[in-house]
Amino acid sequence: MDELSFENVVNVHYESLYRFALSLARSEADAGDLVQQTFCRWAAKGGQLRDKSKAKSWLFTTLHREFLGQRRRDDRFPKVEISSLAEDGPELAADLPLPQNRLDGASVMAALRRLDETYRAPLTLFYLEEHSYRDIAEILDVPAGTVMSRISRGKALLRKIILEKETP
Repeated sequence: MDELSFENVVNVHYESLYRFALSLARSEADAGDLVQQTFCRWAAKGGQLRDKSKAKSWLFTTLHREFLGQRRRDDRFPKVEISSLAEDGPELAADLPLPQNRLDGASVMAALRRLDETYRAPLTLFYLEEHSYRDIAEILDVPAGTVMSRISRGKALLRKIILEKETP
C-alpha cells in the first residue's frame, strides 16, 4: 500500500490532527470541520508532495492555516446563537472547583483551552503531539526561537491559570 494513499494518511494522522484541531478550536464540531477541511485539501493537493516524510508536517501546517483563516472569518463575521438573543435565555453552568492538590488531564486541557492560540498551539504540538521545535516552527511558520519562547511563556500562563482555579 502506498504510504501517501488517502486512506493510509487518514488512518495514520486523523487522531493527532483532531487533538490539535480541538486544542485550537475548543469545540468538537469546529475541530471536526478543521480536520475534514485538511483532508479535503490533502485529497486535492497531497499527491504533489515530493518528500513522503513531510506529509505529517504538511497536514499540521494546513490545519493550522485553515484554523487561522477560519478565525479571521469569524472575526469579520461573528456567529450569534439564537438562544443568546432570548431575554431570559439559559444561564451557563458555573465551573466546578478543582479538588485541592489534584490535577487531572481534563483540568489541564480545560486550562489549556483558556490560553490564547499563540501559546496553545505550540504547547499542544510540543507536549501532546510530540513535535520538535523545528517542526513546530515550520507548522506555525515562525522562527524556532519564537516557538521556544512561546512554549516557555505558555507554560507560565498555564501554571497561573491552574493555580487560580486551585485557590479558593
